[in-house]
Amino acid sequence: MIEWSIFNEIFTVAFNLLYFLIIIGTIMIVVLDNRNPVKTMAWVLVLFFLPIVGLIFYFFFGRSTRKEKLIGRKGFTRLIKRPMAEYQAQKAFKCPEDQHQLMHFFRNVNNALPFEGNKTEVYTDGLSMLQSLMKAISKAKHHIHLEFYIFEDDPVGRLLRDLLIDKAREGVEIRLLYDDVGCWKVPHLFYDEMRGAGIEARGFLKVRFPVFTSKVNYRNHRKIVVIDGKVAFTGGMNIALRYMKGFQWGIWRDTHIKIEGKAVYGLQTAFLTDWYVVDRTLITSSRYFPEMDSYGNALMQIVTSDPVGEWRDIMQGLLIAISSSRKYFYIQTPYLLPTEPILMALKTAALAGVDIRIMIPERADTRLTHLASLSYLDDMMCAGVKIYLYQKGFLHSKLIVSDDTLSTVGSTNMDFRSFEHNFEVNAFMYDRISALILKEIFLKDQKDAFLLQRKQWIKRPWYQKVQESTIRLLAPLL
Repeated sequence: MIEWSIFNEIFTVAFNLLYFLIIIGTIMIVVLDNRNPVKTMAWVLVLFFLPIVGLIFYFFFGRSTRKEKLIGRKGFTRLIKRPMAEYQAQKAFKCPEDQHQLMHFFRNVNNALPFEGNKTEVYTDGLSMLQSLMKAISKAKHHIHLEFYIFEDDPVGRLLRDLLIDKAREGVEIRLLYDDVGCWKVPHLFYDEMRGAGIEARGFLKVRFPVFTSKVNYRNHRKIVVIDGKVAFTGGMNIALRYMKGFQWGIWRDTHIKIEGKAVYGLQTAFLTDWYVVDRTLITSSRYFPEMDSYGNALMQIVTSDPVGEWRDIMQGLLIAISSSRKYFYIQTPYLLPTEPILMALKTAALAGVDIRIMIPERADTRLTHLASLSYLDDMMCAGVKIYLYQKGFLHSKLIVSDDTLSTVGSTNMDFRSFEHNFEVNAFMYDRISALILKEIFLKDQKDAFLLQRKQWIKRPWYQKVQESTIRLLAPLL
């Protein structure tokens, strides 16, 4: 009995010591990571006062991957050999003078090659985008590359799946990347049917307990389709019925674009890089980067961002764009949880007299994220930022336009998750025509929104303010 008691005491002491060392070790890792001091202190406090919960949360959501690399320099150089040759063969193109710094930044940190002579077509509803996408796919001769956060097993998903199976039987190469978390609810049989027809379908960063649970926070939010290396689609729409049908309480309003021209090289490069991450196969054949003539007048860069590497490419680019704006800067986003640098840039620009307008949905698909978004509105309105609440349905559009010279459409939301944790892609356009088209879309949507008045906003119930502020503490995780 005495021996058992001694053994029990030794075990308890050893367990407590090990537990203490794990907590202290984790705190030291957080501190030595040299993150934002506010984030670091938050993690330290959580780990100190709620050690068990803190360790679980840190394991899932806290570990940084910024020092990792998706692909080696040698492999990436091989991948962009043809696009680089085409880029260098271009004659000097004309970039708006006030956007030169932004273009140079993306070229320097993101290897985003600017190409002129592109043609774009904009879609603001799911049905028109799907019809155009399926028409382009039906004409494919060599390959089809698709990458979506969500590819549902519903009438829309099955319709596209069946078309892809038909094209695969015709001998067209088809590769599909879907996000493992975004498609958790999709039955395996749905993708197995594609694989059985010869389609190469892969889940991105599969989460398998316990080995890859730390990857659950890093999701591939990109929407990319490349057909024969000549036509591409990107924007905010996934493959699911709700993107066509909307909700009982309103439409689903989104923005997507079709691109024809050498800017397609950028989307092809993004896809093939992600394919390498998942399949470890480096596809570099020139067949995937065919020679192309000029299709239009749009000067474009395809810019990606991800949770690996040293920089937050798209977020930092937006900081340059906001700071460079002189007349106006319009934003559409479904979620508004800006990082501190973006928040300060928006307020500073508004205080300097720039017409800053942000449009978000009055009602969103995720209540927690929407509540957190609302917590930022009063602070921005104080600085002169105009907030519009879209009332016709759910606004899922990720659209930005500024000064009739810059515009961008892509997968990036104005929130922590897109800037810090997700794999994202945006098309940045530096021509007047593209900017005016997207500006017109924003102003048209503005007619279905109302301008929020601060005098009325501050009168909302106190318990709503408490809810918003409490949920805002979780902004980096939403």
